[in-house]
Amino acid sequence: MKKVIYTPNAPAPIGPYSQAIEQNGMLFVSGQIPVDPVTGNVVSGGIAQQTDQVLKNIQAIVTAAGYGADLSKIIKCTIYLSDMSNFGGMNDVYATYFPTDPPARAAFAVKDLPLGVMVEIEAVAMI
Repeated sequence: MKKVIYTPNAPAPIGPYSQAIEQNGMLFVSGQIPVDPVTGNVVSGGIAQQTDQVLKNIQAIVTAAGYGADLSKIIKCTIYLSDMSNFGGMNDVYATYFPTDPPARAAFAVKDLPLGVMVEIEAVAMI
C-alpha cells in the first residue's frame, strides 16, 4: 500500500508532489534542493554548502520514514548539477554521507534547476 512520507524537518513540497512515497519496502525520495526547512530559503554559499543541505533534507525524510539516519538504506541516488564543474565539490560532501558501501549513482548536468540552485538529488531506499 502506498504511503506518503512528510516531515517538517525537510522543505515542504512547492508543487503537486510528496517529499517521499513508500511502497512494498521501498522509499522513493523526491528530488531535494538546498532549501533550509526552517527559513524556506536557499542556503547561501557554494556547491559544498548546497550539497550538504540537500543531503540533510534527504536524511530528514529517510529518518522520518523509519529507514534510519545513517542513510545506509539508500540504494540509488540521481544527482542533477547546474554545471559539471561542480561535480568535485559535490562529490567531496557526498562522500561524507556515504563513507562505506555507497549507493549506485548517476550524475548529470542540466540546463536549469529550481530556484537557480546548483544541485538537486533524488534517492531510493530499501528496507
